[in-house]
Amino acid sequence: MGKRMRRTRPLCSCVSPRLKFLTPHSIFSWYEEDLWTEIAKFLDGKSLVMLASTSTWFHRILMEDIIWKHACLRDLQVPDPGKVTFKWINLYAAAFNGCHSYKFRQKDKHIDWMRIGAFSFDSQNALLTENLIPPLKILKEKTTEKMLELNGCCVVRNVKSGIWIADLQLVRCPVCDLNTCDGTMQVLDARHIELFLNEGYQDGSWDYELLGSHNEKKQANGASAGIFDIKHLKDRSTSAVLDLKSWVGKPNDWQPKAMITPYAVAVNTNLQENEGLHVKFHVMKSGKNGEIVSIRMSEQLQ
Repeated sequence: MGKRMRRTRPLCSCVSPRLKFLTPHSIFSWYEEDLWTEIAKFLDGKSLVMLASTSTWFHRILMEDIIWKHACLRDLQVPDPGKVTFKWINLYAAAFNGCHSYKFRQKDKHIDWMRIGAFSFDSQNALLTENLIPPLKILKEKTTEKMLELNGCCVVRNVKSGIWIADLQLVRCPVCDLNTCDGTMQVLDARHIELFLNEGYQDGSWDYELLGSHNEKKQANGASAGIFDIKHLKDRSTSAVLDLKSWVGKPNDWQPKAMITPYAVAVNTNLQENEGLHVKFHVMKSGKNGEIVSIRMSEQLQ
């Protein structure tokens, strides 16, 4: 007679303790948790949420912070910033839920916007400039206000390092002292990825402060603005921002253009005949003496 077949144990008795809530007829087994973690790396945020809503098992696996970190860094195309304050799923939502700074404040002033992308501050020092003609020069003046007034650029320190989101905004000009304002202005609007999640921003206790302004009282061919991490000012990637022919539109192209690299962002809009530009530089700090968490450079025709 043939050998007696050895009786096998029921499936439910060999399931990992972590998965005992699965039914005996479940097709899942212990090794598939790692498998689905790898599959999740190819899904965007919307797909992750939809899959997580199908079962308790998927929800537990797909809500792991490491999965959302991978999705966020992949979709924003930025390096790992290291330690962050909030969960990555919340950071992903803050970056991709369609919100921008004028949606929270000054809604009545907002006209249109365009997401440029994400870049990083590896250091805490930034160069803000309306002049994108190389080489960029860091001139030393007595005060930031004086530097802006004379050169249209300045260095700001104590910038919050990490991932920043950049948008190009078109807004109605706020009440100002320019009688010749035509009613609209372009704004390069950059913010730290955590900004919208902070209570200080949500309750309005953090607000923008004016660093200074610059008046160009002659024909301006274009409205340009750039934000650079000084540590990477001489990087090859940064030089691409200054190669204006590669991304700025032709003289008769009036559509705004933008360029973003790992550690810099810039915008340019060609202008028709005008009498010059008025440029303002604003920053927002996380409290009175806190780090800079948002930067705005607004440009309006004289």
